[in-house]
Amino acid sequence: MEDLDRTLDSVGPRLRALRIQREATLAELSAATGISVSTLSRLESGGRRPTLEQLLPLARAHGVTLDELVDAPPTGDPRVHMRPLTRHGLTMIPLTRRAGGIQAYKMIIPPGLRRSPEPRTHEGYEWLYVLNGRLRLILADHDHILVPGEAAEFDTQLPHWFGAASDEPVEFLSLFGAQGERAHFRARPKNSA
Repeated sequence: MEDLDRTLDSVGPRLRALRIQREATLAELSAATGISVSTLSRLESGGRRPTLEQLLPLARAHGVTLDELVDAPPTGDPRVHMRPLTRHGLTMIPLTRRAGGIQAYKMIIPPGLRRSPEPRTHEGYEWLYVLNGRLRLILADHDHILVPGEAAEFDTQLPHWFGAASDEPVEFLSLFGAQGERAHFRARPKNSA
């Protein structure tokens, strides 16, 4: 019974992280699921425990399985089955499974997808690393072009937007911390030998 309590208690933060990841508002999620905004807010804050009738439409709206939504324990298959998500033409492949903390994604902008910049803000901190192509990154009043091997990190409360800098495909890694967590790197000194 304690495992069930722990599982249900952890659903709220996972719901919030999924909604923020999708850049959806509570009102948009309410329209997609038929669950009131106030109930969604209480579910995310942990003020209310979810029922199966609520979890099913929430899993469908977030594009995850019910097992992923409640972080069910694995059932013998050690492989990680990540499902790509497509939003606004951009494909996101999750590389982490846990809710909360830093989330990792491989992002793919297909060839020819040129969107008009619409900078947005939200809670969190993001780190980008370009694998292939040329990534256009707008941060507040600055317009940057990142090429393979280049990285950027920024507070997502700054107005930001990213997209392809040309008609070529772009692949990059994104580390995102919804609560403002930053990526920390440890470098070892070179051997003096």
